[in-house]
Amino acid sequence: MPIMDGEVAVADTTSGVRPAPEQSPSARIDPSVPHPARRYDYWLGGKDNFAADRQSGDAVAAAYPAIRTTVIENRRFMRRATRHLAETAGIRQFLDIGTGIPTSPNMHEIAQQIAADSRVAYVDNDPIVLAHARALLTSAPEGATAYVDADLRDPERILSHPDIRATIDLERPVGLMLVAILHFLTDDDDPYGITRRLIEALPSNSYVVISHATTDLVPREVAATAAPVTTTSMIDMAFRTRDEFAAFFDGLELVPPGISPVTEWRPDGPPERRTPAAQASMYAAVARKP
Repeated sequence: MPIMDGEVAVADTTSGVRPAPEQSPSARIDPSVPHPARRYDYWLGGKDNFAADRQSGDAVAAAYPAIRTTVIENRRFMRRATRHLAETAGIRQFLDIGTGIPTSPNMHEIAQQIAADSRVAYVDNDPIVLAHARALLTSAPEGATAYVDADLRDPERILSHPDIRATIDLERPVGLMLVAILHFLTDDDDPYGITRRLIEALPSNSYVVISHATTDLVPREVAATAAPVTTTSMIDMAFRTRDEFAAFFDGLELVPPGISPVTEWRPDGPPERRTPAAQASMYAAVARKP
C-alpha cells in the first residue's frame, strides 16, 4: 500500500516471541483465542471479530450488562482528552498504546483537526489492528501517523522502535495515551513499573492520559462478579480501586477535575444528559509531567 505524504512506514514486528521473518501478521491470528481489541470491536457493533471474541464479550455482558455503554463512554473520554491536549495544552505529538481497531474519529483525526501538523504513533499487538491501521490511519500531509505492532509489556521495544522514533521526538512534549489498556496488565506484569518507564522517557510538559476499569462505581453484587468473569471471558483483567488508579500518576500534576469517573472528566453535556458512572465503571484522569 502506498504511503501518504507525511506518513511513516510501519513495521511487522511484535513483542515477546517474534514470528519467523517470512510469517505474515495474518498468519499470527488465532481465531480460537479472544483478543481485547476484537472484543472491543464486537461491543461497538463492529464486524472484525471472531466467535471467541463474541463469546468472551457475551460472558462479560452477562455479568455487567452496561459494558457497551462503558466502551462508548471510554471512546468519548479519549476524544475529549485528545482535544484538551491539542487545543489547550498545545501537544503536537501523541503516543497511543492499545490503539484498537480504528473507529472514526480516530485520535489523529481529532488532533489534526485542531493542528494539522500533529504526529501520532499508534501501538497495538493484534495483527487485525495492523491491517486496518495500514488502510485507515492515514495522516494529513502536514502531520504524520505510524503504527507499530508491539506489546505494552515491552516498553523498551516501543520506545526504541525506529518507526516510533521517526514519528515522535522524545525531546519535545508528548501526549502518552493509555486508554482502557492498563487493566489488561495483572500485578505480575508490573503495570506501575511499565507506566513509570514510559513516563520517564518523556520530557517535561508531556501529558499522560489514562482510563481504567474499576468496581468502585458499581453495586456490590455486580462488583462480586468481576473477578470470576475474567475466567469465563478468557481475558485477564485487573479491576483497580481509586487509590490504585491514583498510583499511576505519582509525581505528576493532575489536570482538573483530577481523578473522576470516565463520564465526568470534562463532559460535553449537562449533568442530566450524562451517563451514570455505574454504567461506565471506569476511572479517568489526565496529568502533566513537571
